[in-house]
Amino acid sequence: MTALFALATALLWGLADFGGGLLTRRTPALTVVVVSQSIAVAVLGVIVVATGAWSATGPQLWYAVAAGVVGPVAMLAFYKALALGPMGVVSPLGSIGVAVPVGVGIVVGERPGLLQLAGIAVAVAGIVLAGGPELRGAAVQRRAIALTLVAAVGFGAVMALIAEASTSITGLFLALFVQRVTNVGVGGTALYVSVRRGARALPEEGGFQVIRAALPALAFVGLADVAANGTYSIAAQNGPVTVAAVLASLYPVITAIAARGVLKERLRAVQAAGAGLALIGTVLLAAG
Repeated sequence: MTALFALATALLWGLADFGGGLLTRRTPALTVVVVSQSIAVAVLGVIVVATGAWSATGPQLWYAVAAGVVGPVAMLAFYKALALGPMGVVSPLGSIGVAVPVGVGIVVGERPGLLQLAGIAVAVAGIVLAGGPELRGAAVQRRAIALTLVAAVGFGAVMALIAEASTSITGLFLALFVQRVTNVGVGGTALYVSVRRGARALPEEGGFQVIRAALPALAFVGLADVAANGTYSIAAQNGPVTVAAVLASLYPVITAIAARGVLKERLRAVQAAGAGLALIGTVLLAAG
């Protein structure tokens, strides 16, 4: 079950990140974060009411609040990095945040077997290579790297926090709702401050019409991201965090495949090799 839900997380995150990266090329990143997460709040609110998840309150929800504070910072940094590009810089480096939940798992006493350790090493190498790393370039690329490293640490922290925010399915719904409400609060405040300083909240060309036309895509990004947090929490609660975190971090492979299918970007040899290594690592982890 851990492997299945963790791989579902990778699929959802990979598609959400690809969609978010495309949207931020026309729309300010903060606006993408706030609108997409607001849609997720509305949907989760309905689910919480329908399932009676309001009763699943407790001190563990502070983990959800913390995840909600860290998440928008990580998403904003990541979306800005994706907008700067190239994805060959952003996608592989963004996955190194896996070190945070893996480190937490080891600290709390998890000891992966030899086969799983081999799978982790092979999968992480594949994740990095699947993005087609391009570490040479001008200042814009160095800025993209810096933003991606900030996002990576933030994403890793969110993975660790959300795994501790609930102990049941209804509790998970409430935790995700609290996380997203906090996301919107933090992101909305940042957007307000940004606009007050002269930045734009709407695209330069098309304005609100562009946002309205992009609502389906924004909804997909928000809902895919929240679903990924949910599937990761389930994966981490039903098996070793070290395994769940590594498998969930295969999302750069999905991002690269989406870029190939939608944008017709050609997969470089290093990306194809990375995807193959990631697959081998997945098999080793599952077998272990």
